[in-house]
Amino acid sequence: MSRGSESVYIIAGPTASGKSALAMEMAATKDGVIVNADSLQIYDALPLLTAQPSSADKVAVPHALYGVLDPGTACSAGNWQEMAVPAIESILDRGQTPIVTGGSGLYLKALMEGLSPIPDIPDDIRAQAVVAYETMGENAFYSALQKRDPVMAARLHPGHKARLIRAWEVLEATGRYLAQWQEIPPTPPPAHWRFMVTLVMPPRAGLYDRCNRRFDQMMASGALEEVRRFDKHLSADNGPHGAPVTKALGFRLLQAALHGDIPLDEAVTQAKAQTRHFAKRQVTWFRHQITADRIVESP
Repeated sequence: MSRGSESVYIIAGPTASGKSALAMEMAATKDGVIVNADSLQIYDALPLLTAQPSSADKVAVPHALYGVLDPGTACSAGNWQEMAVPAIESILDRGQTPIVTGGSGLYLKALMEGLSPIPDIPDDIRAQAVVAYETMGENAFYSALQKRDPVMAARLHPGHKARLIRAWEVLEATGRYLAQWQEIPPTPPPAHWRFMVTLVMPPRAGLYDRCNRRFDQMMASGALEEVRRFDKHLSADNGPHGAPVTKALGFRLLQAALHGDIPLDEAVTQAKAQTRHFAKRQVTWFRHQITADRIVESP
């Protein structure tokens, strides 16, 4: 028996824009479950610095896919999609409303448009590709990729580090060009899903102010101690120093301050600037990549 159309709500936008607050409001009125679509909030580490929901929020409203992965585990858009689809189906089966919230645009596009079936890349091959890039340097690595995969190299700029490494590792792991994999039609989302997309896009000045204030709130809540604990965890060889969660905005700067490499106030100033620059890039991406049913300036 075919299922009727069921709504899956998407709340997207740049960091610190107020997505989570809007999701909480919507969940309260629609018997909703908030599903994480943030590439760092998925890890069981640095909950303050990655702005994961508070314990009170989790008590007030059900949340899914927050803090569910070990901090050293790689998670691609495809990996997340494989977790998100059954989570959303389970929510719908219970008669509740899925509210997918986050700023990782590629995760959201994977959910709404599907992905080409590129196999998972083994961790050792991914690590080797990173080492090759760091050893060869940007220009030499790009030249090498031009010889090995001229199609993808022609689509990329030498400064596109992550995408260059991705093309390299896919070729290493599968023996096929990334472009060949991308030509395979993606598996679409379930036919009975109907996406309702909201973009939260505050005015630039307001967004930057929110970025600054949120980082201050993180520091006041104990973000520095959180970084200290995780740094000790890494130093004890309990996790890789290049763990994905260490990409959290401000982590490396606060870590440097703890090691005495930079004054703490300077680390905080730079972390705020880093956050604002990241938010600016996200705004540009969302404006060009996501078609919204509605756009709100503030929750």
